[in-house]
Amino acid sequence: MNTPRYRAVAFDLDGTLLNTLEDLANAANAALAAAGYAQHPVAAYRQFVGNGLHMLVKRALPSGEADRLGPDGFAELVRRTGDNYARDWAVTTRPYPHIPELLKALRERGVPLAVVTNKPHEWTLRMLAHYFPDEPFLFVQGAMPDLPHKPDPAGALEAARRLGARPDETAFVGDSNVDMHTAANAGMGPVGAAWGFRGAEELLQSGAKHLLNDPLDLLGLV
Repeated sequence: MNTPRYRAVAFDLDGTLLNTLEDLANAANAALAAAGYAQHPVAAYRQFVGNGLHMLVKRALPSGEADRLGPDGFAELVRRTGDNYARDWAVTTRPYPHIPELLKALRERGVPLAVVTNKPHEWTLRMLAHYFPDEPFLFVQGAMPDLPHKPDPAGALEAARRLGARPDETAFVGDSNVDMHTAANAGMGPVGAAWGFRGAEELLQSGAKHLLNDPLDLLGLV
């Protein structure tokens, strides 16, 4: 059976290109502590991230606490978390090993690249400019108020269109079930980043067609 060859690649951001876990955990933990809630180990945030900031905060709270706080109280906790993260997003965050080399190799091959993430759009643009200033992503889609979040395929489908590739010619690389479901919903190739937050088992169970243990393994698929 021949290995599929993809003409374009769309990446998730957190847990795929960048290891943001500790900075995200610290931002949420500081907000929780200020509001009188228990904090969590950094590793616990592997299961909290992936569906945007609101869901991260909801998962970090005790069960049912988001509803008990009410819309205003919950929104204030989300705001505090966001403010903390906006201030300290670059303290420990770094690209995963071999990600810069992968992006350089893909650029040299002429493979068009996109980023589709549930991280707020302005943060996404700022982080890409900071960590990957030499990589010209042709399309970037972060979370915006008027757009559905992944696993809705809207952002991924727009990425394929902007990259000039059919969805089935586009690899969607991510580290979570959200990303694998996004790929399936968009008709793209679901490629699991086993180095990320969730690990190989979740990726395979959620439909990864390819599992990468090292970012450079992606070069065999394009």
